[in-house]
Amino acid sequence: MTYRWTLSGVGDTQRFAERLAERLRPGDILALEGDLGAGKTTFTQGLARGLGVRQVVNSPTFTIIKEYQGRLPLYHMDVYRVGDDVDSLGLDEYFFGDGVCVVEWASLIEDVLPQERLTVILRNEGADTRRIELVPQGERYVTLCEEFDSDARTGD
Repeated sequence: MTYRWTLSGVGDTQRFAERLAERLRPGDILALEGDLGAGKTTFTQGLARGLGVRQVVNSPTFTIIKEYQGRLPLYHMDVYRVGDDVDSLGLDEYFFGDGVCVVEWASLIEDVLPQERLTVILRNEGADTRRIELVPQGERYVTLCEEFDSDARTGD
């Protein structure tokens, strides 16, 4: 099952992610996909706010992994430039740790990602319109999406 929303602007994208963050738990993994400029970092900024992160969140393109502290640790990864060196990053420590992992360009490291995760696909659909799709993989994420979808559609 895929859950879809159409949002207008950066603010809507960040508010959507903030609401989603309220449901996240230690060990949750979000695999972000989308073209350049589709809003992956914007989404992560909203997620960070929803987790209570007070630091400025920006893309970890050249550092690969950035860590932030909030009600849960947030591990923000951009694996676009990792190449064949993925094993040297120690990603299992993050994936099976006590925080929330957000992996931009996750499909590039499909082989090392945990099977159970929430894939978030962001697409630009015009100057100020973005489509977000949530694709749950595993019972934890199916439940999360069902509850989030129900609340989002009722305005809670």
